[in-house]
Amino acid sequence: MTSTDPGAVAAPDVPPADVAAVVASNELVADSFSEYLSAQWKRIRSGESGTLPVVVGLIIIVAIFQAKNSRFDSTGNLTNLIEQSGVFILLGMAEVFVLLLGEIDLSTGFVGAVGAAITAELNAPPHNVNWFLAVLAGLAACAAIGLIQGLLITRLGLPSFVVTLAGLLGWGGFLLYLIQHDKQATGGSIVINSSVLNDIVNGSLSNTAGWIVILIAVAAFAATSLLRHRRRQANGLVTAPLSLLVLKVAGVAAAGIVLVLVCNANRGGALVHLSGVPWVVPLLAVVLVVYSVLLGRMRFGRYVYAIGGNAEAARRAGIRTNRVRLLSFVLCSFTAGLAIILVYFSELGSISSDFDGGNYVLYAVAAAVIGGTSLFGGRGKMSFAVLGGIVIATIYNGMALIAIGAAGQEMVIAIVLLAAVTVDAVAHRGISRR
Repeated sequence: MTSTDPGAVAAPDVPPADVAAVVASNELVADSFSEYLSAQWKRIRSGESGTLPVVVGLIIIVAIFQAKNSRFDSTGNLTNLIEQSGVFILLGMAEVFVLLLGEIDLSTGFVGAVGAAITAELNAPPHNVNWFLAVLAGLAACAAIGLIQGLLITRLGLPSFVVTLAGLLGWGGFLLYLIQHDKQATGGSIVINSSVLNDIVNGSLSNTAGWIVILIAVAAFAATSLLRHRRRQANGLVTAPLSLLVLKVAGVAAAGIVLVLVCNANRGGALVHLSGVPWVVPLLAVVLVVYSVLLGRMRFGRYVYAIGGNAEAARRAGIRTNRVRLLSFVLCSFTAGLAIILVYFSELGSISSDFDGGNYVLYAVAAAVIGGTSLFGGRGKMSFAVLGGIVIATIYNGMALIAIGAAGQEMVIAIVLLAAVTVDAVAHRGISRR
């Protein structure tokens, strides 16, 4: 249960519990593990099933592809799937910021591509800007675009759908302009000029480093979880059962061990030894932790959930809703820059004029919604985008293995997205009735 400080923002005529109820509406309260399971079952029966449909659906999808092609669970293909999912996960995380508000951003694909083009142009001759500074410039450009669009939405009161749809078209054209006027562009593409950027997806940690990283990550997760549990107990706040905390830590540890075992296996064949956890994995983990803390532990996150749950109640409680919405659009565009600059750009080695930003924004929304983030606002987590991104990458990866073309892939993604939205709508109606 996330602690709140409603007294710091509540107006005299609004009960502080109103804001706290919105923020805590997704948390379960239980004194024992059996009570927790009982409460979770009641929530599922009411239509609010959380990530359960996603997990069950992912298991079914994996089973189908494994039955169709035994190479699906090979270490090489699973590692490739992890690398492919990176861009979907980060784009999904970008969209979570605005979906939690009940808004949407349709421009994320091309916004990130503009940042990638700026990074590539600065890093390439004759500028030869250091790769780190070039990346910062690209990310700053993405954040500035988010600021511009956010100001149009918050200050002029324009619908986010219209503003970001215009952004999808306008920034797509600006991307073409940048590439066409770049003297180093060949064949409509700007090639990556940094081995560091190229290695984010294509490079890997050593086998030993992979184990060290996962041990540190699990230890940090266990320590922070236990510290929070004890702090809440000391303050007299409701805490989840300790047994549940132990199970969560054990689950994270098991997932990390499987990940390292898969990635550390040789996937290069007899002639070339290739193993190790791809650099994109710790990158995604760092972004997930930072954004999860931002939404789950900081005042900004509580305000986002409050606005998404009931914008008018949040405004009357004294929350500066426009400021929070503006920052959310900035973070959305910034994260889209992370996705395209650090993952897509690294994976393909270039950014080209035929970049399909329209499709990638659909993947962004699909990753967030399939993972469990509500289109109605107020419900969702950053970890949901991870699940959704893995589902999308699994579908594309598996269909490529069984030789199903792009048409079939798009239709299956559409069906999965429609199913996720249906579950979200049912849950929303159940919550509204309660």
